[in-house]
Amino acid sequence: VQLVESGGGLVQVGGSLRLSCEVSGFTLDDHVIVWLRQAPGKEREGVPSIDSSDGSTWYGDSVKGRFTISSDNAKNTVYLQMNSLKFEDTAVYYCAAGDNWSPLHKFLENFGMSYWGKGTLVTVSS
Repeated sequence: VQLVESGGGLVQVGGSLRLSCEVSGFTLDDHVIVWLRQAPGKEREGVPSIDSSDGSTWYGDSVKGRFTISSDNAKNTVYLQMNSLKFEDTAVYYCAAGDNWSPLHKFLENFGMSYWGKGTLVTVSS
């Protein structure tokens, strides 16, 4: 099983970026995919999640209305479209897969996720 993130980089405040999480070893219908991020000096937090089996999504309050999660089952890839980026969006972004997701997973070891990617860095600058 592998999750490989890509698409990170340097972007200006107010700009956009699209991250990809390419999955191998299972199909997207098998697991919920979550994007999490960790900013310097801060705790890791869940950002959005998607359950491709029914299309349901969840968004953290800090990104609602700005970020959109989607999936392409044919490519076994999950995307994170990030718009109106802010300085505070600077972080390493990880995608992770598990059986389910809720914000309460922050209290679980490894957020209750079974598989993790290595992360991709997003830096928002002026």
